[in-house]
Amino acid sequence: MYTIVTGAAGFIGSNLVKGLNERGVRRIIAVDNLSRADKFRNLVDCDIADYIDKQEFLDRLLAGDFDGDVDAILHQGACSDTLESDGRYMMENNYRYSLSLLDWCLDQEVQLLYASSAATYGGGGVFREERSHEAPLNVYGYSKFLFDQVVRQRLAVAGSFNSQVVGFRYFNVYGPRESHKGRMASVAFHHFQQFRSQGKVKLFEGCDGYADGEQRRDFVQVGDVTRVNLFFLDHPEKSGIFNVGTGRAQPFNDLARASVNACRALSGEAALSLAELVQQGLIEYIPFPVDLQGKYQSFTEADLSRLRKAGYDAPFASVEEGVAEYVNWLSEHA
Repeated sequence: MYTIVTGAAGFIGSNLVKGLNERGVRRIIAVDNLSRADKFRNLVDCDIADYIDKQEFLDRLLAGDFDGDVDAILHQGACSDTLESDGRYMMENNYRYSLSLLDWCLDQEVQLLYASSAATYGGGGVFREERSHEAPLNVYGYSKFLFDQVVRQRLAVAGSFNSQVVGFRYFNVYGPRESHKGRMASVAFHHFQQFRSQGKVKLFEGCDGYADGEQRRDFVQVGDVTRVNLFFLDHPEKSGIFNVGTGRAQPFNDLARASVNACRALSGEAALSLAELVQQGLIEYIPFPVDLQGKYQSFTEADLSRLRKAGYDAPFASVEEGVAEYVNWLSEHA
């Protein structure tokens, strides 16, 4: 039996493949689109049974090639560019493709664990897995939101699924294997690159009533995201939609301070306070981009009540812990 990971050469997907390998799973079919070939590097240290292009995979899946041969699909493949303006592409790639996988998994009674997003919540201040708190600000968020609604509707009609269906609303994920993401890579990644090349990091000036760098997000390390996925893979009786964050919003200033101090530590330099970093020009505030106005979440914080109730009780790394670990990894893989 195979485990299928879509988006396997991407950020979270490749970390899941590595996590499966670390528990001895090798019969993995990696599905992705390698038109951006540099993503292959994320799989170099992973063991897989086969690689299939995302469109060929869907065609073969629907033709019955994998009937009876699959234990689970970990569906991470999507266009995650929140600035993408081609709505037709976004809906076909994120919504319609996911719907085909859902139909197949329910028919075959195969576990389906899929990537949703905190972008489904939009600019509201409550981040709880309930319809009343969801109002996405861009078509990426809408594509994830709409698929979540289908899952909910089917669950409400059926009462329960014959096989597991779990959606993960990822908050701001950062960590190893994201360098291919370009502008959509995490702020932690960009800060490491900026500090190496310019000797300083950049943050947005204040907006939406927040002071410079004080917009707050729930930053979650990809290792924690992987552990949540594997927990549910081990508990096929649990279905639903769950937030995956730390449950604690931290300002971008915390992230910048952690990034710079971790970089300084590599050179044997002492940690500095935020005020000292700003005063010395190691943190710089830049104007808020016009193209993000009205499409930007200035605050996110995962409500973990549902995740904890489902039995996941492991702690999540803070920005200070997770970023220090990530900077050390980046320095070794630069």
